[in-house]
Amino acid sequence: MDFFTVVFKKSNGYMVALCLENGITAQGASKEGAIKKLQEAIESVEEARKEDEEVYNAPLSIKELHEFLNIESQEVVSEQFELRAIHA
Repeated sequence: MDFFTVVFKKSNGYMVALCLENGITAQGASKEGAIKKLQEAIESVEEARKEDEEVYNAPLSIKELHEFLNIESQEVVSEQFELRAIHA
């Protein structure tokens, strides 16, 4: 796949990035940091899948996305979320 769809959420002072195509998450101090870690995680999972096709890989369900967006955190966050396509 040439690109992935990512949802960002601020949680406990960090930016959390969630890939909708495979459910992989990563966090960083900024969006850019979260994206970099997410790209690394996606590449790692893709390498593992080359060696073992049984490695789980499926798009996120609507229920899982809803849970990600609605997990309670300690700090107040706005209701604005961002979708972004990244190239990994």
